[in-house]
Order: sequence, then structure tokens, then C-alpha cells
Amino acid sequence: MELRQLKTFYTLASTLNFTKAAEAQNYVPSTVTMQIKALEEELGVMLVDRLGKSVTLTDAGRTFLRYADNILCMVEEAQHAVKQSGELTGTIVISADETLCTYRLPAVLHQFRTMYPAVRLIFQPLVSASLKQSLREGDVDIIFMLDEVKGEAGFCGEKIIDEPFCILAAPTHPLAARAALAVEDFNGETFLLTERGCSYRMFFERSLSQQGMGGITELEFHSAEAIKQCAMLGMGIAILPEMAVREELNRGELVLLPWDLTATTFATQVFWHEEKWLSPAIKAFLKVTRELSPLTLGQT
Repeated sequence: MELRQLKTFYTLASTLNFTKAAEAQNYVPSTVTMQIKALEEELGVMLVDRLGKSVTLTDAGRTFLRYADNILCMVEEAQHAVKQSGELTGTIVISADETLCTYRLPAVLHQFRTMYPAVRLIFQPLVSASLKQSLREGDVDIIFMLDEVKGEAGFCGEKIIDEPFCILAAPTHPLAARAALAVEDFNGETFLLTERGCSYRMFFERSLSQQGMGGITELEFHSAEAIKQCAMLGMGIAILPEMAVREELNRGELVLLPWDLTATTFATQVFWHEEKWLSPAIKAFLKVTRELSPLTLGQT
């Protein structure tokens, strides 16, 4: 059922004449006939009795007219309210993993809320492995991911900011003073890692395997903050994005280990389903995300 069909029916009910209804709507009479017929087929009832160019409303037509009048009045009221206030409204469901929730999204969410206070934001933190599935199934409108820069079938996406990664340890760790490391130096070490399925964990494990290292001893966490705290206590070697450890590095609570992680480019990225209808609120959110500079997003 389309709004234009309701308007045409209301006009026809007011004029009781196809020609006059067509003139009022700037249609040809056949367009009025087609729209009324489509409306009747959808409702499964006859709305008018046709007497040449003139019509009379059936009982169903008179009943439906009350509802059509109410709907058109509400639409007019809504249009007036929007034009008067100029406020963007709607709901956006967003999801991201814990690291981006902490270090990247606050700046975006704050800016958007400042600009569009009437839009309802619903945030659903998820582990990395669940983000794409949630978007695929329509549970969320937008996801933010820390992942390799590559295309994703079925999704539209954009890179927001490159994210360098670090291998870190406490200053007291035996490897902390080394100027260079070989894969053999990691034998017997404990690695503090994010959950399985995380893209940068898989990349790190793959890089070690390619250099001949077999299994590793690991402690698995769902929180970058937990990994960071355990690394500072000397419990093992951490692999984390630089954004999460910048302050600790500046304070000397963690140190970088000399291991190259630049073979693959990782970035904070935003994705939405390619078949998703982008509401004005979602478009505005994506615009705010694009316009926030890497410098702003980089502040912690």
C-alpha cells in the first residue's frame, strides 16, 4: 500500500468523479483508475461502485476512508513537525569489539550525539568473530572492525584509520633489552592473546608458523585491557594495536620488542550490508565517521 494510493483514494472519495480526482492530482484519469484498482486488489474488497465517470463509496470504502483520512493527517503532521524542528530522528544499531569500543568509537559517538541528539543510538559490543555474522543477519546496522584491509563479499565498507600493531612486554622481561629477535627466542614464552578468530591473532600465529615455529604457549583473553595489565605484570608477551598501549609505552610500563608486524596492513574499518537501506540517520552517522580526522580519532 502506497501513500500516493491513499491520497488518490481520498481525493476520489471527496470528488466522487474520476476526471475531477485526476485533475486535482495532476494525473490522467487512467492513473486514478489504476491506483484505485491496485488498492482494491491489495485489500481484497471493492472500495467504490463505478457509474461511468462518477463513483459511490461502498460500505468498505466508507470504512476505509476514515483510516485513510487519519493516516494522511498523521503524515502531514509528521512532515510539519520535521520541517519545523529540523531535527534528524531514527534509531541506529552499532556494534564493535572491545578494543574499538574503548579507543576509537567514543570520539565518533560523542560527535554524533552532539550534532543529532534526537537519534537513538543502540550499541552492542561483540567479540570480533561475531561481528560479520551479526551484520549479515540484520541484527545491527553498522559494525566497526579492526581487520586486514580487504574487500568483504556482501558488505560495503570504508577504511577509517590505519592501525599499527606492537609486540610488547614488561621492561623487566628477558627479551626486553634485545636489539633483534629470531623466532627461536620465543620458545618457552607465554603469549597473551585475544580470542580465536581475531584477525590479527591469526596473522601473528601464521607469521610464526611460516618461520618454523610450531605450537605456542598462550593465555587467551576477551579484553585488550586485561592483556595489557597482565603484560605489565610480566606474565607474558602481548600483541596489541598501538592505540591501546600508547600511554603505557610513553610511561615506560611496557616496551616494544623488535619484531616486524608490517607484512599485513590492519585498519579500523566501518561496514554495512550492501543491501541495507541507508536511512537519513545512518547516512549522517557515516558522514560524521568519515569527517572525523585520523588525528581526532588518534587521541586517547
